Amino acid sequence: MTELTPGTATRLWTPTGFREDEWAHAESTEALAGNGRFILPLQAFVDLEPQARRSAKERLGVVLQPGDPLEKIADLLDQLSLVALAFPAFSDGRSFSKAELLRGRYHFEGAVRATGQVLVDQLPHMLRLGFDEFEISNPVLLKRLEEGRTGGLGLYYQPAAVPEPKGPKYSWRRVRAG
Repeated sequence: MTELTPGTATRLWTPTGFREDEWAHAESTEALAGNGRFILPLQAFVDLEPQARRSAKERLGVVLQPGDPLEKIADLLDQLSLVALAFPAFSDGRSFSKAELLRGRYHFEGAVRATGQVLVDQLPHMLRLGFDEFEISNPVLLKRLEEGRTGGLGLYYQPAAVPEPKGPKYSWRRVRAG
């Protein structure tokens, strides 16, 4: 388990449930000398030699802070297995946009992870945008997920990265011709 703040244990949750985290957050590329899978800060990842990035793809992830430009890694996504998007404060939603761009515009097929302040009411929207891993430390969200409750609404009016289940299609919008 990773610790974000002293005394606050963080657990990894995916839509299939809680699991052990195979990834560790590292501050520099020196971590790559050891075994394991590492999530690097943006600049450390970008500074890696191209050959090193390609050869370490399966054990290489990057974390983007809200102010980090996604365009810095857009051409390097094929050299990543995981992109972690940080939510340092509940009021900063820029990482939501990055997730949508990763899935919609750049067609990133690796893992997209939410890290930081992942809250109860944000989880359903994060799932629809294509997040598939979550570092959870919020006690209320931990409890709900342990109970199998993800929350959210059953119907949506807008498209998202994750398609809506098959079912009735907005029949209330249709107007009879004539």
